[in-house]
Amino acid sequence: MSKIAFILGTRPEIIKMSPVIRECVTRKIDHFIIHSNQHYSDNMDAIFFRELELEPPKYNLNAGSGLHGEMTAKILTGVEKILLEEKPDWVLVQGDTNTVMAGALASSKLPLKIGHIEAGLRSYDRTMPEEINRIVTDHISDLLFPPTQKQADILIGEGISPKKIVVTGNTIVDAVYQNVALLTKHPELEKYAKQQYFLLTTHRPSNVDSKENLSELLSAISQVAQKYHFPVYFPIHPRTKKQIEVFGISLDPTIFKLMDPTGYLEMLALEKNAQLIFTDSGGIQEEACILHIPSITLRDNTERPETVEVGASVLVGHNKTKILSATDAMINAPRNWSNPFGDGKTGIKIINDLQKQ
Repeated sequence: MSKIAFILGTRPEIIKMSPVIRECVTRKIDHFIIHSNQHYSDNMDAIFFRELELEPPKYNLNAGSGLHGEMTAKILTGVEKILLEEKPDWVLVQGDTNTVMAGALASSKLPLKIGHIEAGLRSYDRTMPEEINRIVTDHISDLLFPPTQKQADILIGEGISPKKIVVTGNTIVDAVYQNVALLTKHPELEKYAKQQYFLLTTHRPSNVDSKENLSELLSAISQVAQKYHFPVYFPIHPRTKKQIEVFGISLDPTIFKLMDPTGYLEMLALEKNAQLIFTDSGGIQEEACILHIPSITLRDNTERPETVEVGASVLVGHNKTKILSATDAMINAPRNWSNPFGDGKTGIKIINDLQKQ
């Protein structure tokens, strides 16, 4: 193995790829990063490279936002040209975004060997674009790195050869362990440890593209905050901010503390010190579980069922009654669950396995 291409495009991918990229640096393995810029503002991506002390991407595709087909086509054609020139031995993708599927498709047609990190996740909801992306990528990859045996069994059940599957744990554990220690170097983030608050993030279409759903969700969070006398820190995704404005939804500023999208370390500090986290983000669902902070998952299904099974989270969708009931149950629940996502050495395991190929 002489060269690895990393294809990524969103904040979670940067975070979750970082331990694998660092392992390449440590072992002096030739590698480069293609960034699709699927997240297109500085706070949504570039700041993460700086905070995590990663080299900047060698290539930026500037795909931006747009319709799924348009975005996927831009990434696919951009990636193909780069891979034809660079000729890497392996292409690594992580997760379930349009960037992941487009990068894997481009690689498979050249053909180049593909490794899919965090393979085998399924929500069984094909109305979610991410579900289609996961399934396609898994079935065209040469090596699949599911985080737990549960996902490995799903892949085998779909007819994928066990010889292609290596259970590694989840790189998010590596990232949390490696970066939570950095918080002590940022005294400006210590303010969160001195406060009591709830944390809210929401961006999924099922929650924010419907006025009725978004209104019900925000009303429930407001009611919870008033009951427990905690403010709600709300780092607001650009999509969500736009929809709140379009729908004319007003938020009580004494309850909701709106924030621009944060850097990774600030988000980690917000999560680590929250009383309870409300989120529809799979990544934050995982991080909360690892940090032993209870979460309320604002979805009706999840491709991270382990968080629910160990008692770290509960599924509520946008239903007000369920949100209120789950909050009462989770806020005082024991926080002694076992972390189901691995030992923090996933990046090492992935590179070890690639070097055996």
